[in-house]
Parts: sequence; structure tokens; C-alpha cells
Amino acid sequence: MTGVDDTRPFIPVGFAVLTVSDTRTPEDDRSGDTLAGRISEAGHRLIARAIAPDDRQAIAAQVRAWTAQADVDVIITTGGTGFTGRDVTPEALEPLFDKRMDGFSAVFHRISQDKIGTSTVQSRATAGLIGTTFVFVLPGSPGACKDAWDGILKAQFDYRHMPCNFVEIMPRLDEHLKRGA
Repeated sequence: MTGVDDTRPFIPVGFAVLTVSDTRTPEDDRSGDTLAGRISEAGHRLIARAIAPDDRQAIAAQVRAWTAQADVDVIITTGGTGFTGRDVTPEALEPLFDKRMDGFSAVFHRISQDKIGTSTVQSRATAGLIGTTFVFVLPGSPGACKDAWDGILKAQFDYRHMPCNFVEIMPRLDEHLKRGA
């Protein structure tokens, strides 16, 4: 059975949002605004938000810095998942993943296909764990950010979501690190 178990408490989670773009500014970052708004509306904490250029080292450095912060549980990036020469977000972050989350990409593309058809194949959305921090790499459009949040992330970061959710496994995310696996 899927749904919300109202007998369980809501547990807020700490998020950071990174927009990857050579052209966006805080004033016109619609995708970052979309994510920040949805995170706050859901009752979570927006711990940090930044814009990084389309540069592997800059992207990786910002994400590494946030994974070192104890109050950041989840990082969502938006932008840089296409096929042009400047689209390097997956290349910057996938090497940092301790564990990949292949199911995220599959579900994201299924949801996206319902909205934009076969154009979804032009995105290399991906996700994984870096240490104990969830990292989601989304396309740079506000629509893609809405689809990912509304269709996947909102439920998975709600402790009340059944039959399972990311919040309930967060206390055990470091088991693979302790074993050295």
C-alpha cells in the first residue's frame, strides 16, 4: 500500500540546491527558485543555495563542501545534464558517488516522458549517495525540477510516505562506510 501514514511524524530534512550555469544569476534562477520553494513548502530546511559555472571542478568542489556539512542531508543540482560541450554535471558528480541510484533516473524519465515525450532522452539525470548525503542531478528547466520534486522527491523525503522512504533509512546510510564496502 502506498500513501501517507498520518500516525507518523513529519521529519524535516536539510537540503542544498546548486544551479549549474554560466548564465544564471540569483535574480533569474527559475529552476533554483522552483526547488527552493517546493523544499520550503514541504516543511524542509533550505540550508544552502548557490550557482556554479559549467565547470567540473567548480561543481564537484561545491558539492563536496556541502557533503561535509552535517546539516545538509540532500543536495539537488539543476542544469548541465544535456549533451552539449558545457553539460558536465554528471561527469563532475558521478565519480564522487559511493552508491548509484539507477532507479531515480528510470522513474524520472518515465514521469518526464508523460510531459515532454521522447525529448526526455536528452537528459542525463542521475542520482547517488556521497557518504551519507543524497545527491540528485536534474536538468536545468523549471519543468524538470517540478517533475522530479512532485513525482519522486517530495514523497521519498516524507517520513510518513509508505511503504518506504529515504528518511527512514538515513540513520543507516553510513553502514557501507563503516564496513569499507
